[in-house]
Amino acid sequence: MVRLGGGVSFLDNVRRSPVDIVFNIAEGRGSYRSREAQVPAVLEMLGIPYTGSDPLALAIGLDKPLTKRLAATDGVRTPGWCVVGSTVELSEEPWQGLKFPLIIKPAYEGSSKGIRLTSLAGSAREVEAKARRILEDYRQPVMVEEFIDGDEVTVGMVGNAPPRVVGIMRVLPRKPTEHFIYSLEVKKDYVNLVDYECPAQLAEGVLREIEVFSLKVFRLLGCRDFSRLDFRVGPDGRAYFLEINPLPGLGSYSDLVIMALKVGWTYEGLINAVLEAAVGRYPQCAGRLP
Repeated sequence: MVRLGGGVSFLDNVRRSPVDIVFNIAEGRGSYRSREAQVPAVLEMLGIPYTGSDPLALAIGLDKPLTKRLAATDGVRTPGWCVVGSTVELSEEPWQGLKFPLIIKPAYEGSSKGIRLTSLAGSAREVEAKARRILEDYRQPVMVEEFIDGDEVTVGMVGNAPPRVVGIMRVLPRKPTEHFIYSLEVKKDYVNLVDYECPAQLAEGVLREIEVFSLKVFRLLGCRDFSRLDFRVGPDGRAYFLEINPLPGLGSYSDLVIMALKVGWTYEGLINAVLEAAVGRYPQCAGRLP
């Protein structure tokens, strides 16, 4: 195994080091919405096999509004939203018609970056203040989205032909709260603040709808090998798609790993499943890997 690093060191190392396949976990450099596509794009140019989704799927997946727009065209239910691209647009109040409370978040981030316990807005004044702060701090558009007051659910997927659902996991706050947000603060202290329920104890119809939506979005974006999707289940019992992460974390604290362990997988089994799915796409790798 060879560690290739990131940025310029990655460019140097990948040309000098003979590799059969790259296990890609690189999120890219900078604040570009296509940053997760940087490493796969280089690997494709050099003709080097790699795990995970291609540059196009990764670039689209990091763009939350674009992903939601595409998913909606395929019949996937998602909360109402709008995008604020500049401080000038704030005066136009493009969120008119959306139902409060609204959650305010960066349009091109993952891992709950920019999503805090204070991200909910109950009035136009709050929307403007919070959106202005994100525009200044993150230098990217802001997504203003209807907040679905209900269960937070995340779905893990592995494989290609066909992709399969590893698990559907419900995130449950340990302390009652009026509006639970699976925020950056919560994720940093998840051991003390939440419980993970997998398999999720939800109605069979809701579970089926979440699985159908997950498969639709995975295929619509052309995702490969593994992915994770986030949903909220509203008081009406209907599932609402929030976003997809085509390059989910694989650390011990990551949701995909947690749910895999809860349904009986080993960590090594999960990693091998991702690698095997990728190798299956590259005939030249057959027989060259242990």
